[in-house]
Amino acid sequence: MSAQYSSKHGLVKCPCEMLYMNFTDLRNFKNMIPQNVEDISVEAEFDQIKFNAKGMSFGLRVEERCPYSKIALVSYDSPFNFAIQFHFDKKDSLFTEFYIEVQAELNGIMKMMLGGKITEALNKVVDELVEHSR
Repeated sequence: MSAQYSSKHGLVKCPCEMLYMNFTDLRNFKNMIPQNVEDISVEAEFDQIKFNAKGMSFGLRVEERCPYSKIALVSYDSPFNFAIQFHFDKKDSLFTEFYIEVQAELNGIMKMMLGGKITEALNKVVDELVEHSR
């Protein structure tokens, strides 16, 4: 059963090209995980990243890069299939509208358990990015 989740849109004070480039190399994602988070290990290469948390493993690899507008990732070696798209919409030379979309193959129970948490997590990522860009 496919489910779609979207984050809020946030206005990031960063040129579109620069923000996009920070997301292009998945090794940069290791630096985005808070240091106080326990029981998470991350292995990253330029085109793929794997998270291990509480006995579960989630892998993502780049499926598509549309320069300065979108980066699409798809899952591998994960308990369920999902895809993530990061969107970068240039507002002017200093600001980028940023948002995230996720499509996940979840059964009914997983959808009930995780649905709200996925949207909450996506919104938190956008909020943190906006806050850190000020």
